[in-house]
Amino acid sequence: MNLASYTIGYIEEAAMTVTSIDIDQNELRQAKQLAGTKSNRETVDLALRTLIAVRRQPAAVERIIARRFEPDQIDASTDVPLTRGRL
Repeated sequence: MNLASYTIGYIEEAAMTVTSIDIDQNELRQAKQLAGTKSNRETVDLALRTLIAVRRQPAAVERIIARRFEPDQIDASTDVPLTRGRL
């Protein structure tokens, strides 16, 4: 395993924590390529945000499923968004 140490930052409500971590260089390179990111920091930040979002999705889906709608909400008209170049 080819590891390199990187110092990354994490920002939450204007607070930043600087952390040194060992990351497999091959995995980081692959992640950067897949994500289209340019820096190690950007790649790690995107990976963390993606993990958090993915892990929160089941709870969000359960809240949506549990929601009760009134008949007028179910039968409400919908607007179809226009796509570019089409009317």
